[in-house]
Amino acid sequence: MLLDTFGRRAVDLRVSLTDRCNLRCTYCMPEEGLQWLTRPELLTDEEIVRLVGLAVRDLGVREVRFTGGEPLLRPGVVGIVEACAALDPRPELSLTTNGIGLARTATALRAAGLDRVNVSLDTLDEATFHALTRRRRHHDVLAGLAAAEAAGLTPVKLNAVLMRGVNEHEAPGLLAWCLERGYELRFIEQMPLDAQHGWDRSAMITAEEILERLSARFTLTPEPSAARGAAPAERWLVDGGPGRVGVIASVTRPFCRACDRTRLTADGQVRNCLFATGETDLRTALRSGADDAALAALWRAAMWGKKAGAGIDDPDFHQPQRPMSAIGG
Repeated sequence: MLLDTFGRRAVDLRVSLTDRCNLRCTYCMPEEGLQWLTRPELLTDEEIVRLVGLAVRDLGVREVRFTGGEPLLRPGVVGIVEACAALDPRPELSLTTNGIGLARTATALRAAGLDRVNVSLDTLDEATFHALTRRRRHHDVLAGLAAAEAAGLTPVKLNAVLMRGVNEHEAPGLLAWCLERGYELRFIEQMPLDAQHGWDRSAMITAEEILERLSARFTLTPEPSAARGAAPAERWLVDGGPGRVGVIASVTRPFCRACDRTRLTADGQVRNCLFATGETDLRTALRSGADDAALAALWRAAMWGKKAGAGIDDPDFHQPQRPMSAIGG
């Protein structure tokens, strides 16, 4: 098992397949992009499958989420999903994507064993999408959502970040649009994980503000706290249900006490927290011939040292040097 000194058990593994992305979202990276990892630095497909298999068989992981960057930019993504779906015990498999490549890959991913997808979409307006992402790919995301639903990658979940003065007014309309299509929408507070370190807490749209905007149009009934478990999103029934909306308040309502996640970066580093400033290198050990027992020991030690919380409210909090695109959300 992957335990820490506070009694938390990590059963949810987030695996970054690449640090590259085909969007340039303003809250994530600068317009000119970043210095990407080189091919030798990246884990190979086989190395990823081996480490996921180790986590599932020997360390108690039950859920695996493939992330990026943009994971659909990884040429071997379908094969990786297929190999992980063949593991015994079989983990639940999901993928977080910007949706641009879903129209061409959704059917293959479902056939390979992927269970569902989370798609990032912050706006229904093409011009706003271009302003936020610096790319004109809004229509590709909508096509990807339709393809995911048609392929059976359900429930299709949408992740949205609201930016002050940009798309904050769209919250009620975005929720209505999702309810009409059976998508599950979660709003995420903007986090200090941008490459340019331009995050400003005073400019962030908080969970309370999001709920105020939604409540002006909908009746929101909170789900029982027991229904949340270790999920990052607080959820509300909308107008009595069955539709729901979630809010992930990583900054103003941290959920660290129930965190059950462990993270593997595209270059083979274990991160025990999204906001960790340190990592444990599995790639070097793996390529030096370490057996599964040795790799498992490194992973257990990494998780054992997990802090009580992310510490965003601490005076000495420092934003991680590696941005979200390198960490894997």
